[in-house]
Parts: sequence; structure tokens; C-alpha cells
Amino acid sequence: MKVLITGCAGFIGSHLSEYCLSQGHEVVGIDNFDSFYSSLQKKSNLSFSLKNSRFAFFEGDITDINTLVKLPEGIEAVIHLAAKAGVRPSIINPLTYTHTNITGTLTVLEWMRQRKINKMVFGSSSSVYGNNKKVPFSETDLVDFPISPYAFTKKACELLNHTYHHLHGLDIINLRFFTVYGPRQRPDLAIRKFVELISSGKPIQLFGDGSTARDYTYIDDIRDGIYNALNYTVSNKNVFETFNIGNSHPVKLIELVNCIGNTLNKKPIITYTSMQPGDVDITFANIEKAKIILNYNPSTLLNDGIRNFVNWFKNDAIIE
Repeated sequence: MKVLITGCAGFIGSHLSEYCLSQGHEVVGIDNFDSFYSSLQKKSNLSFSLKNSRFAFFEGDITDINTLVKLPEGIEAVIHLAAKAGVRPSIINPLTYTHTNITGTLTVLEWMRQRKINKMVFGSSSSVYGNNKKVPFSETDLVDFPISPYAFTKKACELLNHTYHHLHGLDIINLRFFTVYGPRQRPDLAIRKFVELISSGKPIQLFGDGSTARDYTYIDDIRDGIYNALNYTVSNKNVFETFNIGNSHPVKLIELVNCIGNTLNKKPIITYTSMQPGDVDITFANIEKAKIILNYNPSTLLNDGIRNFVNWFKNDAIIE
């Protein structure tokens, strides 16, 4: 199968590109090397895929239909991961988030319609649940109360996907990712920040009292969930589904910090400050639907995942 992966140079996209290639597929990748973080890291992420003759890379912006029309023929499915990420930056600069995430997704959908490509897996986010008081979060929960522009854009894209499913028969799966971590993790995310600061003996700042919790999900488990969703979408007709792709084991912030400290064999120096706008108290995925339909079974323990990340950070991370 020939698969288009948008955002192929990013954290999740680069891992997925390599995995699809390892399974014998052809991969067309597109990325615009957005300046949100270092293009050097993204180019490093791509280095393994670029060695494979079944990988074709195109640099460009998904919001520009003229970029998409230049992609090769024969693409059979799309894994749409390209987006501006991050809750707090979206509060500062919401217009760029609505343009890249919503306009970009609409452009991809319209290009698919024109090309008669009708299979897509979309990378959504647990942020759509907002400060949902019911835990664990289920796909049937009401998600009409986002608390950041980033969350709003992801909910809007899920609705766009349904519109194109209804009007044009596109088979689409929305995957709500829960706090993905692992090698190549973005430098703005907490785990990478904590590892960098703790390893250098600098203090870390925790927002809140350390009791907020996240459903940290290791990159290999996320990758498997996406790949299984791709296979399900391709193998079935009239598909429109939404799945939580998480770990279903929330970890308190202070427990995460202590895990990182133990892995680095260093005692964290902690300062506390108030919660930030857009932050949620907890994320907690009900993954029963994904287990049953997608055979999704996350298996990476936090200690193992953090150890893998630390090894990557020490040996391969590009720090500017």
C-alpha cells in the first residue's frame, strides 16, 4: 500500500513512517519543518526513512492545495498528523493554530476528495475532553467545552472529518492521543524539559501542587494504535469512528518527576507555581473500544519508557 503521512518529520510521524516502511509499505511524507522547534531535530528524525527507497519526501505546507496536487499518484490512504501542537502556545497565538489545523485539515480532505482517496486516520487529542469530571474519558462523552484554542481546533477537525464522511463517503478514524512520550519527543513537552533540567542540576517548575495527572502513552504503543487503525480503515467500508489511544493509567506529576529523577540518579530541585490557563487536572483514557475493535494493547511501563527516553536524550537528541 502507498500511504501519505503528513507531519512525517515530527515526533509521532517519523516513528510511524519508519514502522510503515518496515511493514513493506510505500510512504509519501510531507512536512514543512515548522519553526515551533528546531528543523535540525526534525531532519534528524527523518534520517532513517530517507535511507529507504520506498520513502518519498516532499517539503511543503498542507494548507496550500498547490503543494498537495504535486504529490505522486497512487496514494491509497492518508495518516494526517501535521498540526500545530501545544496548549499554551495556542492561547498566545490562536490564529496560526486555526489556520494550520483547521484549514490544513480541510485542504487535505478536499485534496482527497479530488484524488478519490477515501481512507484516512486523523491524529486528534485528549485535549478535546477539557476538564471532564467523569473519568476515565470515553469516546461517548460530551466534548463541547474545550478550554484552549488547540483543543478547539482538534474538535473542529473531527467535525470536518465527519462532514466529508457524510457528504463524500470518506472512511475516517479519529484517534485521540493521550500525552505521547518517548525518543524524539518535542522539546516543549514536560518530560524532555524535566530531563534536561534535572540532569544539569537546575530547578524545575511544577504548575499546581504536583497532583495533576496525565495518561502518559509511550510512542511505540501510539504507533501501534495508528497502524492498527489504518488497517481497520482500509479493510472496512462506511467507517467513521473515534478512539481513545492512551495508556489508561494516569500518573501524578510529582510521581513522573520522581521517576525521572530515579532514572537519572539525581534528586530533582522543585519549585511550585500556579496552574496555567488551558491546563487540565487529569487525562485518563477509557481504551476498551480500541482494545476490542483495533486490538490496541499498550504495554510499555512508565519506568521503561522514561529509561528509553533518557538514553535517547543522552545519545541522540539535538540540543540548541
